[in-house]
Amino acid sequence: MGEPMILRKKREKVVAEITITHLMKFMQEQGRFLDEQQAVNLLNTGDRAYVMWKQMMYAGENYIKSVLVQTSQPSSHTLKSSPRA
Repeated sequence: MGEPMILRKKREKVVAEITITHLMKFMQEQGRFLDEQQAVNLLNTGDRAYVMWKQMMYAGENYIKSVLVQTSQPSSHTLKSSPRA
């Protein structure tokens, strides 16, 4: 899903951002053009930036929850036990 980050230090938070450069790149990937001012306008139209932030938080929360579920489930080799008399 992307390249792993190099462990530099213990982290207490993760900050993610989508910049106008990202918006311009996303449009270019779709074969469309968006200049810097159009990207700023797009990001600042209505509550678009807030909705984007909420979506990013939702995605991050779901990812963390899925990782926690995976790490909290016992692996199959720990479930093997011999019958006791």
